[in-house]
Amino acid sequence: MNQPLAYIHPDAKLAENVVVEPFTTISKNVSIGEGTWIGPNVSILDGARIGKNCKIFPGAVVSAIPQDLKYRGEKSIVIIGDNTTIRECVTINKGTADRMKTMIGNNCLIMAYSHIAHDCIVGNNCIFSNNTTLAGHVSVGDFAIMAGMTAVHQFCTIGSHAFVTGGSLVRKDVPPFVKAAREPLSYMGINSVGLRRRGFSSEQIREIQSIYRILYQKNYNTAQALEIIEAEMEATPERDEILTFIRESQRGIMRGYNTNNF
Repeated sequence: MNQPLAYIHPDAKLAENVVVEPFTTISKNVSIGEGTWIGPNVSILDGARIGKNCKIFPGAVVSAIPQDLKYRGEKSIVIIGDNTTIRECVTINKGTADRMKTMIGNNCLIMAYSHIAHDCIVGNNCIFSNNTTLAGHVSVGDFAIMAGMTAVHQFCTIGSHAFVTGGSLVRKDVPPFVKAAREPLSYMGINSVGLRRRGFSSEQIREIQSIYRILYQKNYNTAQALEIIEAEMEATPERDEILTFIRESQRGIMRGYNTNNF
């Protein structure tokens, strides 16, 4: 199924049933898993590790060197998990000395013209709508959804199950399970629709809502809110994930909704 008009380096490792369409380039030091389809005019460059049953559409560039002046040619990689779709003209840069890799998990959908910069770590089951842009060193949790034309500042973290609305500028960390919108980016409630779709119970959703009411709607500072949440809320995986995320935040979390901002 490999077209004669495609270039595949002799040292590249492709499973037997990988399909490579015309005018695609696959460089050395590349591995591609079973059932993956590589469309026409795709560039898969040195250091790409692509899983099984992926689809990569025309114009995509995977594992190009970072757009980072600190990059010194270190032998870094890009890892793309199984069942992930990369649409037209997506660019994914390899890592630098910081993490030595850029990684996208399983079952992700990265829509057209998105950019994932060096040293980003994207979890499983994420959806990035068109023109989503991640600067370097960004981390994104499982099941996060980024609507179109979202731009994320370097070193930010997006929590699992978070939803960021289209056209957002993400300058601070976005905690798990929330909806983020407005300018500056603010808490707009929890992602209840997404949580229900993923099997969260009504009790779990109410617990998450109660935690964020304390954090964002009770006029406590962050340290006070975390103490109250830990003292008064029953320990659950969701509570502990939220507490850990906020305590480990390097850039600080986004602000709460305030009508005076607009």
